[in-house]
Amino acid sequence: QVQLVESGGGLVQPGGSLRLSCAAFGFNFNEFAMTWFRQAPGKGRETVAIISVDGIDTKYGDFVNGRFRVYRENAKNTMYLQMNSLRSEDTAMYHCARLKLGTYGLAAPYEYRGQGTQVTVSS
Repeated sequence: QVQLVESGGGLVQPGGSLRLSCAAFGFNFNEFAMTWFRQAPGKGRETVAIISVDGIDTKYGDFVNGRFRVYRENAKNTMYLQMNSLRSEDTAMYHCARLKLGTYGLAAPYEYRGQGTQVTVSS
């Protein structure tokens, strides 16, 4: 059974940092590209980042502007999102998801996602 479990969210001041983790269970993690996306109340879903199966290629939403870094440790079946220089507009629920096999791109469809971890940026 495919399961994705996010952790690492919380309350942080503007300019602060957080590292999110996504633990994967129930499938061959190193065979799938992965993604982080976020959703804030009243807003649509935004793709934050994607990462290739081997972690070599990554892509980010335009709003990231070099502040975030996505990476993965296939030996640990875990993906991470290091977020720096956080802004109030980054406040959202952050989800990790598994892209459909063989797909890759910021608009690529996902087929499984986790429950999410809340990130709140506020002073």
